[in-house]
Amino acid sequence: MVSYLDFEKPVAALEARIAELRSTASADALDIDSEIEKLAAKSQRLLASTYRSLTAWQKTQVARHPSRPHFRDYIAGIFTDFMALGGDRGFGEDRAIIGGLARLGDRRVMVIGHEKGHDTASRIRHNFGMGKPEGYRKAVRLMALAGRFGLPVVTLVDTSGAFPGVEAEERGQAEAIARATEACLALPVPMVAAIVGEGGSGGAVALASAERVLMFEHAVYSVISPEGCASILWRTAEKAPEAAEAMKVTAQDLLSLGVIDRIVPEPMGGAHRDPAAAIAALGVALAEELDALAKVPGDELQERRAARFLRIGES
Repeated sequence: MVSYLDFEKPVAALEARIAELRSTASADALDIDSEIEKLAAKSQRLLASTYRSLTAWQKTQVARHPSRPHFRDYIAGIFTDFMALGGDRGFGEDRAIIGGLARLGDRRVMVIGHEKGHDTASRIRHNFGMGKPEGYRKAVRLMALAGRFGLPVVTLVDTSGAFPGVEAEERGQAEAIARATEACLALPVPMVAAIVGEGGSGGAVALASAERVLMFEHAVYSVISPEGCASILWRTAEKAPEAAEAMKVTAQDLLSLGVIDRIVPEPMGGAHRDPAAAIAALGVALAEELDALAKVPGDELQERRAARFLRIGES
């Protein structure tokens, strides 16, 4: 069952009418196929028109859609032989950030990413994808392991931000994020990051400081959530749409600014409407990027990585 966003209500009304007609045809054996086809075509045109002109705030809503694929879905659809590696060897395990060894085609890789969960129970278990210090320290450990054994690193970013709770601050959240960012920049192996949903604040940057940063067409990436920005600037979260527009959070804006390197197209209506197609498209893009980086020496990779981040913000 599709969960519709507010701006999709006209599409929802048409699709509800189509479902009603199909139910009627099934019950009364009436020949209304032509009417259904007309409504289906109209619905697709309306959906395409809507998604061609999404605002930054609407894209934020799409990026947060609960039915978008999550880390576990990408692992199942893109990678094989995944073996999770847990714990930071210091405090404990963080289920918001998952990582381990896997294969992408014939290539062995280290894959790390945020997992938000699909339902209430799993979202609580994974802390809604908000990593704690032990999660980022685990990521540092896995990146060091990848560097030692010459394994490319792939990261899948989808978080509203690192966990802001008191216990996270007590365990050194800021330092853990800084160390993870440092570990990304120092990797002697290829690293490709993909923003697959939300890329929020330092919690995202800590896993996205790669030489190639990909981003889904309707994902968002920003230093703070639009609601947080609006609360600071206007003292009300109701200004979030204006904040999203001003912050340039969309893939299209960020590509023009040099913050990301490539946009991965989503199925019409967003990744949540056809998760399998979105997952397949990301798999192809990741493989292409790793192929292009395969023969680049480690010191050159580090130089490229540093240079791309130093260029951001240049006029």
